[in-house]
Amino acid sequence: MTALDVLAPTDRSAAARESARADRSGWSVGDPPDAVVRPTTVAEVQAVVRWAADHQVPLVPRGAGTGLTGGASATAGQVVLDLSALDAIESVDPDARIAVVQPGVIVADLDRAAAAHGLRYAPDPGSVAIASIGGTIATNAGGLRCARHGGTREAVVGLDVVLADGSLLRTGTSGPRSVTGYDLTSLFVGSEGTLGIVVRATVRLQPQPVATATVAALFADVAAAARAVRTVTAAGPVPPTLELLDHATLAAVDPVLAADGGAFLLVQTEGPGALAEATDLAGLLRGTALRVDVTDDPARSERLIETRRGALPAVQRLGRVLIEDVSVPRTALAEALTGIAAISDATGVRVFTFAHAGEGVIHPLVLTDDGEVTPRVQEAVDAVVALALRLGGTLTGEHGIGALKRRWLSDELDPVARTTLHRIKDALDPAGVLNPGKAI
Repeated sequence: MTALDVLAPTDRSAAARESARADRSGWSVGDPPDAVVRPTTVAEVQAVVRWAADHQVPLVPRGAGTGLTGGASATAGQVVLDLSALDAIESVDPDARIAVVQPGVIVADLDRAAAAHGLRYAPDPGSVAIASIGGTIATNAGGLRCARHGGTREAVVGLDVVLADGSLLRTGTSGPRSVTGYDLTSLFVGSEGTLGIVVRATVRLQPQPVATATVAALFADVAAAARAVRTVTAAGPVPPTLELLDHATLAAVDPVLAADGGAFLLVQTEGPGALAEATDLAGLLRGTALRVDVTDDPARSERLIETRRGALPAVQRLGRVLIEDVSVPRTALAEALTGIAAISDATGVRVFTFAHAGEGVIHPLVLTDDGEVTPRVQEAVDAVVALALRLGGTLTGEHGIGALKRRWLSDELDPVARTTLHRIKDALDPAGVLNPGKAI
């Protein structure tokens, strides 16, 4: 593969290959990949993709490596296409409220660039400080504000994509609306690098809210907190942030707070009437909550938000966890959460659960047995996925399928749907070199 080295910067060191072997899930299989290529221009990406197609070498696109389903994991015989050097915020247009960015840009950096113009990038994944725009596009990531503002797909208006033959496809428009042709932008958002390599994205920005207010409520148990979610969503428009932590997760994040209640609900409102809306919602919650606090102080609100953001790292300090992201209809949230607790009790496997409750996206963190996925751990995960599907939900709400979730695809998608996905893949990547064995 010596010809590869002249096309783009290539690293074959053992350290580079080992570091690109797995994503944040920790999952990998076999030996490390053969090389890590780090293009610095779109032309270099095109050249590498053409080379891979000509030589039938599988390419595994990689951004910040923060994925949770093995989507960026690579092995021997494959080459990792590391896009982290394509990290320019090319433009921010405050009048049109759009930004043009390369895939290696970290989400928080885009948000800061937008803030300089009084704007923000709405998708707000828990990994906002470390995740790349390309990775969030690959998985159609959601986040803490998705209940009102949607996920990544709703924020992306156009893409530049290097196809499997090395040609450059431009999708979408920077205008407010277009129905010309098929919606190719939406097709590539969430495709996990299996249909093309995203090298540029045009994304929507929105004004920063003039005010925010936060409600923090403690409940006796997770079922009561889930029922409170229905109370909140029935009261009017879904708040931008509506997050729930079960007792096990709350104890890992804040043992003092966990001593006072069995579940934690966080609601954030925004806009000119933020405090009034938050006060009204707090009044609704006081009928069933053990304690309700309301604040419009930005510093205090941020501390409460950090309680939620700290959930995953706090649980990970206890050992290796399998991070799931099933989703159910909001009306089934209470049944799903109590069902997950029952699965934990039945298997003896510790499960820590938090949720983007406004969207019905649930993150059960399944603690492994001393780092091993033993049969009982796998039984617990299988049961959680089966529960979500039985309740009319999905096996992934925002992390994507990657390699780790493919085992359940046939449980959710019928044969016609899966055949259609494979036909699309075959049409755009006939040689099968783009991230094989992932997503579908």
